[in-house]
Amino acid sequence: MSTDPSHLIDRGIMLGVVKFTLWVITGLLAVLTVLFNVYIFVMCLWNYKQKKQLGPSDTIIMALSVADVAHQLACYFWMTMVEVDRECRIAQIIYAVMLQFIFSVKFTIMWDTSFLTFYYSTKLVSRPNQCYTHIQNAILKHVTLAMFLIPLCGLCTCMPMLVVFHTEQNVTETNEDCGVLVPNTKAGLVYDVLYLFLADVLPGLLMIKCCISISVHLAIHLRHMKASTNGAHLPKLGSQMRVIEMALSIVAIFIVFLVVDLYANYQIVVNHENDITLTFLFTSVYTAVNAIVLIYGKKTFWKALLREYNVLLDVYPCLSCLKVPEQKAKASTPVKVHN
Repeated sequence: MSTDPSHLIDRGIMLGVVKFTLWVITGLLAVLTVLFNVYIFVMCLWNYKQKKQLGPSDTIIMALSVADVAHQLACYFWMTMVEVDRECRIAQIIYAVMLQFIFSVKFTIMWDTSFLTFYYSTKLVSRPNQCYTHIQNAILKHVTLAMFLIPLCGLCTCMPMLVVFHTEQNVTETNEDCGVLVPNTKAGLVYDVLYLFLADVLPGLLMIKCCISISVHLAIHLRHMKASTNGAHLPKLGSQMRVIEMALSIVAIFIVFLVVDLYANYQIVVNHENDITLTFLFTSVYTAVNAIVLIYGKKTFWKALLREYNVLLDVYPCLSCLKVPEQKAKASTPVKVHN
């Protein structure tokens, strides 16, 4: 590795520009994440006010939206502090504790998302197995308690990082962020693998299992519908199809995020390359896109959002071309020709 001072200065400037760019992009994504998730939370509260009750899906979605906003604000606050305090004059333990909070909220996001997918799979897929049904009912009956236990488990899972991980400030040219903890011992490596399994892999496996169940259910249902209509027209599932699309999209987005997150953790642990700001960027993309998918899955949320969007564009006539139709165009009925 070159030790030329000018080379090191140029590399430091380049890294500074990259980190600043990531900070700006993450800030823009943070606005979208907070906006969409606050919208989801408010709409769930509005539904509760109208119906005087909160369904399991609304409870899970509200908990997920709170976790998304908390994670996004904590990430951006940490990144802002690192940009301002480039010499890391503030005590490292403050940065480290903030990172543990971020990791614990990320744990909550992953499990809330998998729990939501599990809920939709139980509603869409009917199983004759009575034992399985009893387990589902027991879990969903205590969904509110689960939404409190998941953040607590995330906090308990992440706190040991302060003991088994160690600060390696400026060990390499790319490891320059404040308070970054790296597992540089055997115990730390074992714990890191265990954390990734609990926070990423295990909820991912649950989501994939639910995705397979929903896909099989969809294929069987479509086959039966097509057989019952003798292929006269394409089978339709109505509102159920919207939920299926949402559930499968959530799983697809999660799998993409999981691959990126595992790769970034591999770079940090094995190669000691500081990609933590990059992981925050991808997490911001994930939370923003996931919120949009959740809004689309709830038809009332989606219609209300389109209505508000079009009303906003009405204020600026020059942007009228950006309006989105609130109703699907009805297919025109072909005119019958009598011989």
